[in-house]
Amino acid sequence: MGYVYALLAAVLFGVNGSVTKVTMEVGLDPTQLTQFRVLGTAILAGIALVVIDRRAFRVTARQLAWFAFLGVFGVALLQASYAVAVQLLPVGIALLLEYMAVLMVAVVAFFFFHERVKARLWVAIACVLAGLALVAEIWASELNGVGVLMALAAAVMLTIYFLVGERQVAATSPLAVSFWSMAFAAVFWAFLSGWWRIDPVSFVTPVSLGGNLASVEVPMLVPLLWNVVLGSFAPFLLSFLALRHLPATAAGVVASSEVLFAFFFAWLWLGESLDAVQLIGAGVVLVGIVLAQTARAGKVVDADLALPDLAIRR
Repeated sequence: MGYVYALLAAVLFGVNGSVTKVTMEVGLDPTQLTQFRVLGTAILAGIALVVIDRRAFRVTARQLAWFAFLGVFGVALLQASYAVAVQLLPVGIALLLEYMAVLMVAVVAFFFFHERVKARLWVAIACVLAGLALVAEIWASELNGVGVLMALAAAVMLTIYFLVGERQVAATSPLAVSFWSMAFAAVFWAFLSGWWRIDPVSFVTPVSLGGNLASVEVPMLVPLLWNVVLGSFAPFLLSFLALRHLPATAAGVVASSEVLFAFFFAWLWLGESLDAVQLIGAGVVLVGIVLAQTARAGKVVDADLALPDLAIRR
């Protein structure tokens, strides 16, 4: 089930790339859109917890500190750095660099937390990175230096998201992790996103869905709500559910298939096509995902996210 959750999250994140593009065409900047996404997700998760698990609101000071860390670095800054990267780089290349996190997770797990890994893990990571390089066709683009730095910053934040998230869902429910991390991300962006500059009229302004759906116009509120519910709440919850069943390395490799889905939906919806080399790259990525399924020797986590000077329970 962990792989099913991770794959469903990747599909939703993949299609949301095209939805995000449409949403920002009427004036929302990336930080304002991020503010709506994290705030909406926190509200939905909070409502769900009131109904099914009110105990999730009782957390220790240590848990609260880790939720704040996850929310600011693993959610708020991850989305911001990626948003800037895709403004300066082709989306495929930005995603390729962001998913260097797959390698970072394995390296941190091996060297920092002293976890055992099987040799096929490194082969899987090599397949994913090589496949994503083919999909993005990095040799055909001139890369913006700032964009590259921001994409690599996103990779670091995504590594934090996987590793901290993995350990927090071992201590509480994925829904609770979603609520607390998104709530802290929303507080962070409340002071920085400039949401107060948004013209309320823009929410009902008709926006074209673009590409093959250019003739269809809907109020901007429609794709915005999609961003909140199906582009944030659902995939983030699914990714945390995946981390409940999978090690962060395996979840990260499966999550990298988001790039493939992003290209697929961009082709289906916006008319952006893949050539033969990119299709080969997609196949190589899928091979890497399969190899990664049994690569990490064991999923062992400390719910308090112990650092190297504390023993990780095995």
